Amino acid sequence: MPQSAATSISGIQKMVLYETRARYFLVGTNQAQTKHRVLKIDRTEPKDLVLIDDKHVYSQQEVRELLGRLDLGNRTKIGQKGSSGLSRAVSAFGIVGFVRFLEGYYIVLITKRRKMADIGGHSIYKIEDTSMIYIPNDSVRVSHPDEARYVRIFQNVDLSSNFYFSYSYDLSHSLQYNLTLLQRPYELWTSPTLPAEEEVQTQSKNDGFDIFEDEGLPTQVVYGLQNEPYYKYVWNGKLLERVKDIVHHDWLMYIMHGFCGQSKLLIYGRPVHITLIARRSSKFAGTRFLKRGANCEGDVANEVETEQIVNDAAVMSFTAGSYSSYVQVRGSVPLYWSQDISTMMPKPPIRLDQADPYAHVAALHFDQMLQRFGSPIIILNLVKKREKRKHERILSEELYPAVINLNQFLPPENCIDYIAWDMARYTKSKLCNVLDRLSMIAENVVKRTGFYINRSDFYCHTVRPDDRWGDLGGHITASGRVQTGVLRTNCVDCLDRTNTAQFMVGKCALAYQLFALGMIDKPRLQFDTDCVRLFEELYEDHGDTLSLQYGGSQLVHRVKTYRKIAPWTQHSKDIMQTLSRYYSNAFSDADRQDAINLFLQVYQPSESKLHLWELPTDFYLHHKNTMALPQDRRSYTLWWTAGILSYLPVPYDEVPCEDNMKKVKVKRVNRFEESIDIYTEFFRPYELTSFDDTFCIAMTNSAREFMPKTVGVDPSPFTVRKPEETGKSVLGNKSSKEETLLQRKTAASAPPPPSEEAISSTSEDDSEDDRDDDGSVSQRSTPIKLLTESGESTRTQEETLQQSAKEPYGLNLSGLPAEKDLLIYERFAHLGESQHRVERTEHINPANIISLEPVSCFPEDSIYSVSPPQVVRDSRDEFESHVMTGEGQVRVLCREDMMMYREYVKNRYM
Repeated sequence: MPQSAATSISGIQKMVLYETRARYFLVGTNQAQTKHRVLKIDRTEPKDLVLIDDKHVYSQQEVRELLGRLDLGNRTKIGQKGSSGLSRAVSAFGIVGFVRFLEGYYIVLITKRRKMADIGGHSIYKIEDTSMIYIPNDSVRVSHPDEARYVRIFQNVDLSSNFYFSYSYDLSHSLQYNLTLLQRPYELWTSPTLPAEEEVQTQSKNDGFDIFEDEGLPTQVVYGLQNEPYYKYVWNGKLLERVKDIVHHDWLMYIMHGFCGQSKLLIYGRPVHITLIARRSSKFAGTRFLKRGANCEGDVANEVETEQIVNDAAVMSFTAGSYSSYVQVRGSVPLYWSQDISTMMPKPPIRLDQADPYAHVAALHFDQMLQRFGSPIIILNLVKKREKRKHERILSEELYPAVINLNQFLPPENCIDYIAWDMARYTKSKLCNVLDRLSMIAENVVKRTGFYINRSDFYCHTVRPDDRWGDLGGHITASGRVQTGVLRTNCVDCLDRTNTAQFMVGKCALAYQLFALGMIDKPRLQFDTDCVRLFEELYEDHGDTLSLQYGGSQLVHRVKTYRKIAPWTQHSKDIMQTLSRYYSNAFSDADRQDAINLFLQVYQPSESKLHLWELPTDFYLHHKNTMALPQDRRSYTLWWTAGILSYLPVPYDEVPCEDNMKKVKVKRVNRFEESIDIYTEFFRPYELTSFDDTFCIAMTNSAREFMPKTVGVDPSPFTVRKPEETGKSVLGNKSSKEETLLQRKTAASAPPPPSEEAISSTSEDDSEDDRDDDGSVSQRSTPIKLLTESGESTRTQEETLQQSAKEPYGLNLSGLPAEKDLLIYERFAHLGESQHRVERTEHINPANIISLEPVSCFPEDSIYSVSPPQVVRDSRDEFESHVMTGEGQVRVLCREDMMMYREYVKNRYM
């Protein structure tokens, strides 16, 4: 039987920086504070970084003794108790990196964090605050006049804004990659253990506690994995590059930039977590008008990989739980193009900078996508086709021939699909509905790419088959499904239109994911349900965040805008967002671009070259082929990396081949070792914790935020409701007394929910009807009219209370019962009293009723054991069969069982 695998948990999650005149001592510890490491940083070198990591694991007592000796040895006088020789500088949760400008090195530490999401017990944190500390001592510091300016530019990258990290989950890879990584055959690929790690492994084996050791049972061994991150989505890779090969890997913590949000969907009390993670590429990164198109290496501007994860929150483990994910990508058109912002126009003209007749840069870009996502790659191009003045159409006229040129060399089953659709033109048309068309595109896309799920189909999918479920694409494995291929959506900015299109594709994929998890009976979700409203709010937060990072403002056009149900106040907000975006692009984007270039170390300051603010353009920083001749030129016909086609449609990065296995460090460890035990990491049974600390994520809840606060309403999050019925809008500005009356009134007058066939909220006719209904008085939420005169007001209030009490209980509780009803009740009470006065002549032995035997021989003991009741043999057999079924041992069905099941299916479904 193959041994299981688990991802390694970082052994350094908390750290304290201690300071002496000659050195910094960074003491790191794990979550349980049982294992410590010490990193020594020299402060006597003015311009060089000297680190010493002894790779030794200290206990808590050893660290205290070490710090005591350092304190005693660094005092100015022996025995002096005044000024300590070792002072505590700062407490931190991780190292962002080391950076140098024109003087010495700085260390950037994370000083505050906030938990944002939880995936299978793996916590994802957001950086809340950082500290930048200068390493060299003041006595050896060589000052430079431009150093302070570089520090200000570097700190313009706000690390407290949408930067995320995790100690145990690889955020740079998708959930599909991380879970398929655990299923590889590591028996054949176990890497040789390094000498430095042998000592740590031996020590952890001696210190570890094995509960099977004393019983003579074999020790449970698993493979601890440490995978190399995908550096395209790592933002501090260059800041850690200098120390990566010097220090232990537990010191290295990679951060991601983008978005992370998690919401809870309650399905009749069953919790389902919906997580949205957006990874922004660190290659060719920048702001809106300053980064367009692609660079010479195939990296495009504003490239973001969006992944939606749906999991049953009742089971936390990756191995025992049910997890599903779907990935899609946005990014600029992969051509050499830009826009001239010197004209100060809202829409600067688009120009093609270089001729690329063989689509070389597009080939590099799609080669990366084939390697990471597999095939098919589907391009959804949303730019305009018809324009009075040729503007966006230039990009379509260049992209389509490039795709045709690349497809002629690919096998037909792996060709790149190209879908061009003028979304802006459809929006202006009154005869066409944008979201209906997007729903059709989304359905075709999800059917072709499939999605990931880590469990096989339920039996109910066979009993109640769905036509669309049978046509679903992707790669089916023994343990579930794997997504093959990806949708790549783009417009000009990849902001407003792209976010709406991605939402519609994500909504379609969410329906399939919930169906695969057994939560709904058909893979279809309607608008105006609690589930879709929750998902739409999550996607709008996602779109606003990405738009602020790239465009300088929030989204201008949202899903409600394209549904044509946005309130009239939204137009003024859209105008303000447009002005904010124009101001940001015109005045602040250049400074932000300099900060990004400095943070990502695209530009490294030196006294021998121009300063960053003196460069006329950063074109040469992002296009390396302009500064040096390429050594090897890629083929124009065989434009993909060797070996990719043989594994398609499965992504090459997820294949357990020799090249990929070299990126994974494998170590055999005890199953209960701290470095892989995610249960102990999450629940921390070794310390006194509270619910507020363990479950500290204040996530959006569908039942609390979106379900109507009324009595008698269907609590299903898949029930279609009117916009004014949600918990946010109906009861937002009412007092508590009015809330109660309004809820009862609403529950009494609410009609039954409409059927699914009768509702199509995506059609334009229904949107117009919804707008007409808004002007009239709603039947479900009739407001209570408060009278001005005191007498009438009091009388109306009493009548309302009586009426509200009579509706649910059937009688008026405020008045006294009638005399006739009281006589009936008295007769009933007398009958009850007479029943208990029956004389019993026979002697009753309590031992015949229940057998109580004392457990202890002491007479004062009042603990008794109760004899178990007698159960017939048939009931015991039935119970044992249920227990065996729960353990996976299903008994053979007899003829009577089959006849009973056929009768049930016939009555239920036929």
